[in-house]
Amino acid sequence: MRRILASALAALMLSGPAAHAADGAAGVPILEAGNHELSEFLWLKRPIVVFADSPADPRYVEQINLLTERLDVLEERDVVILTDTDPAAQSTIRTELRPRGFMFVLIAKDGTKVLRKPFPWDVREITRSIDKLPLRQQEIRDQRNALP
Repeated sequence: MRRILASALAALMLSGPAAHAADGAAGVPILEAGNHELSEFLWLKRPIVVFADSPADPRYVEQINLLTERLDVLEERDVVILTDTDPAAQSTIRTELRPRGFMFVLIAKDGTKVLRKPFPWDVREITRSIDKLPLRQQEIRDQRNALP
């Protein structure tokens, strides 16, 4: 029970003002979705949006924990994490993606909604999905060609 409460507290911190301080040592920002629009990230970042009706939702807590454990591999793939745990606020992103309860959404750099899952997803599965995207394939080729 203590571990669940600690995880819920961590999730509250990540979904609140402390989220900006949690930009991660690896450089992957964790931001409140209510302060942003998806168009800000077009062609620059791959947004991962995590919705829940409460920051205490166990699925939300698990998803945030999974993401924060592997920020380094997410940074390599130009990911930004957006959280929204306040359905009453009706943020622009919430209105656009229309989640019901917990929802995980992966969006490509071109704005395509790649994944919509009603349950937490492991970073390994997320990165596999990202690595199959055409733009990511091009980024990998460009990195290989840039090496001496």
